[in-house]
Amino acid sequence: MADITGDQRIQSEVLEGLATAVNHRRWFVELALDHLGEHPIEIGSGLGDYALEWAPHFPRFTATEADPDRLLQLKERLAEQSNVEVRQMFLPTDEENEYTGAVSYNVLEHIEDDVAALHSMGRLVRPGGAVVLIVPAFPFAMSPVDVATGHFRRYTKRSMAQALHGAGLRVERLEYLNALGLVGYFLATSVCKMTPKEGPMVKFYDRFVLPVTKGAERVIRTPFGQSVFAVARVPD
Repeated sequence: MADITGDQRIQSEVLEGLATAVNHRRWFVELALDHLGEHPIEIGSGLGDYALEWAPHFPRFTATEADPDRLLQLKERLAEQSNVEVRQMFLPTDEENEYTGAVSYNVLEHIEDDVAALHSMGRLVRPGGAVVLIVPAFPFAMSPVDVATGHFRRYTKRSMAQALHGAGLRVERLEYLNALGLVGYFLATSVCKMTPKEGPMVKFYDRFVLPVTKGAERVIRTPFGQSVFAVARVPD
């Protein structure tokens, strides 16, 4: 069993703050939908914001969480979703399963042995299924918030590809997302030493800046971004 790293109180504050970024979440939800099959598993569901968005799109959906307190909150929040199973899971794990896909957003950076964690995700998914990931991008943006919330690293496309290949997964899609978000995050957390929380700044960004960024990045592949988005396949 892996240790749960980082200050859980600060992690929960960040999760609660980001829960108000509705447009941001829906953008990232859309990115994964076509890759996950009929019964995917989410690794690190947190407070369930993404799970609630994904669940209606699948006949069955499995949400997981490592932290015991958040697991209880997750079970309560998803209790009325009849097609959702909620369970505790730590990575790396020796479990093997036949899920049609695995999705994990902003979790891998919390795990010291990320290659072992990715290998575990691959074992949870049947051959040909996808592992869909979003991780924070660019080591220069590593901030006090990253450290406090237990991040071991931030990624580039190259380092993400190396980790996926090291886990025996076949890279299908790899790109940066949310270029303006990287600028804002760096200024807020590294320069101004702020913690992302619910408030006017998050709401302004989500309502006015995010739609512009999303629209532009549908047309133009940016050379940088706040996140790395990856889709990898489990070999047949």
